[in-house]
Amino acid sequence: MIDWLKSAAFDPEIELGGVKVPIILRRHKTARRLTLRLAPDGSEVRITLPGWARSDEAIAFAHARRDWLAQQHARLPRRAAPGPGSIVLFRGEPLRIDWQERAARRPALNEGTLRLGGPKAGLEGRIKRWLEREALRLYETDLAEYSAAAALAPVPVALSRAQRRWGSCSDGGRSGQARIRINWRLIQAPDYVRRSVVAHEVAHLVHFDHSPAFHALLGSIYEGEISAADRWLKDHGRSLYASFG
Repeated sequence: MIDWLKSAAFDPEIELGGVKVPIILRRHKTARRLTLRLAPDGSEVRITLPGWARSDEAIAFAHARRDWLAQQHARLPRRAAPGPGSIVLFRGEPLRIDWQERAARRPALNEGTLRLGGPKAGLEGRIKRWLEREALRLYETDLAEYSAAAALAPVPVALSRAQRRWGSCSDGGRSGQARIRINWRLIQAPDYVRRSVVAHEVAHLVHFDHSPAFHALLGSIYEGEISAADRWLKDHGRSLYASFG
């Protein structure tokens, strides 16, 4: 549930770095206190609040933390749409966009470049669709490997466009078919980072929590250091939102 309310004291938006940013309130039945965060792309301030909390107090809380929010906003990578000659990340490596209008529309890798043609106006969309196709292909391979390591049958994997979560796992509900979703932007991260997220969600197919048993299984199926992958996401995760809307 999203509330767009005006407080007697504050409007439901806040100015950060000269930009008006909306304050979004989301009530959660299990929340015990207010939690405040900035969206990964800086597009909104998000507050999760318990059912009993007042909306105007939540908005006032955001304004009281304006300096902290402004600092977080200032650290965000600035949006830079990909264009001819610019750089996109693919599996942790930079690719220079080699656009030639008469070249094939479908992007193709070629020694550190990503070559494609077609109208310049649709360039960003074609690159994004290519990245998403590559992401799904790799996620399916990763999932099959980690499922086999955990002695599980592979489940369907789909792309997520979530703004906060890198991966999620559902138990299937009434259908009984579990499903894993992985954020498509992880195709820009190094392989070990992407694979750590897939392994994490596979482990959740067995342990739907973060218990010692879950971490033991994750450690047994993932070949790298989880702490290193987590640290990369903490330090660089927001940068994955800089190139594409």
